[in-house]
Amino acid sequence: MTATLDILERLIGFDTVSRNSNLELAAYAEAFLMERGFAVMRLPSPDGSKAGIYAEKGPAGQGVLLSAHTDVVPVDGQDWSRDPFQMIMDGDRVYGRGTTDMKGYVASVLALADRAARADLKEPLKIALSYDEEIGCVGIQEMLERLAPLIGRPRACFVGEPTEMKVATGHKGKAALRAVCHGQSGHSALAPDYTNALHLAGDFLAELRALQDDLEANGARDAAYAVPYSTVHAGMLNGGTALNIVPDRAEMTFEYRHLAADRSEDILARIRAAAEKISNRYPAQEARIEVEQYNAYPGLDVPAGSPIIAFAQKLARSNGTTKVAFGTEAGFFDRLGVPTVVCGPGSMEGQGHKPDEYLELSQLAACDAMMDRILEDLTR
Repeated sequence: MTATLDILERLIGFDTVSRNSNLELAAYAEAFLMERGFAVMRLPSPDGSKAGIYAEKGPAGQGVLLSAHTDVVPVDGQDWSRDPFQMIMDGDRVYGRGTTDMKGYVASVLALADRAARADLKEPLKIALSYDEEIGCVGIQEMLERLAPLIGRPRACFVGEPTEMKVATGHKGKAALRAVCHGQSGHSALAPDYTNALHLAGDFLAELRALQDDLEANGARDAAYAVPYSTVHAGMLNGGTALNIVPDRAEMTFEYRHLAADRSEDILARIRAAAEKISNRYPAQEARIEVEQYNAYPGLDVPAGSPIIAFAQKLARSNGTTKVAFGTEAGFFDRLGVPTVVCGPGSMEGQGHKPDEYLELSQLAACDAMMDRILEDLTR
């Protein structure tokens, strides 16, 4: 595991919080892989400030794809007892931002690439590293058009988000939306003569809560999730400029996270219908609610009995399966027809996104062992 830890130390040293560039880390990974004989393609973001990496080594064929993101969440406002961008070993743990989510996995993948460089591969080892996953899987969406023809159709894809090395076969999809409520501005002494945009927002919020109640009572259910139904959540509401002015604009940011059996387009249609219903309650011409979906990613729902499950369990030495509460990039690969699971070291619930983020060395060792089995499988 020494090589993996050496690589992890370098990775932690790159401050790749999503608001920052990841180009230094991308250049490090690119050079590392090229030095080991991988064919490497850099996939820049539209503005060039960030980059994804695709790398491949071995003869043409399906092979196995290993996927990870290189960005991490911020440390602002968190009470760290150590430098978050310096790897620190303490007992059976290694500390630093991204150790669990998910630079530990990236380090294990790069260490595997080093071993694969000296192996007689019978199938290709494929590696995809993305950016801006933490802000809603943005990077993979920007990369996908160029990435899809490069990866082809691997027979298996492992997305290494932290699952404690359990094989995760599902997570919910998500859509992020913005509702802009328009009313009329006027003096608050004459408030009844005007349409208050915050009133539209309040009525719309009540409709979202009613939708949540209906999804809980009548929507699809999956007991494998901690919250076994689709959810609707309002996160931000802003409106008004002064107490004595009737606000003519209010903005709400909200989301829904849906099970595979609850189609995203159906939930979105219900939300738009609710916005129209509220708008029609108010006689003023200006009164309306505009709903915009500004981001979304697909869920993952691997059918029971799929060959990828048994294959992943064999490689991870893990019995049974799990489903995770958080989103990943796995759904994008699944939509390309690539058999995909989520499996990686660490615990999102226990360590991910928290101050003094750490990774148990036993988890990293288990991940390295899985990588050894992948290499063995590719050299048969």
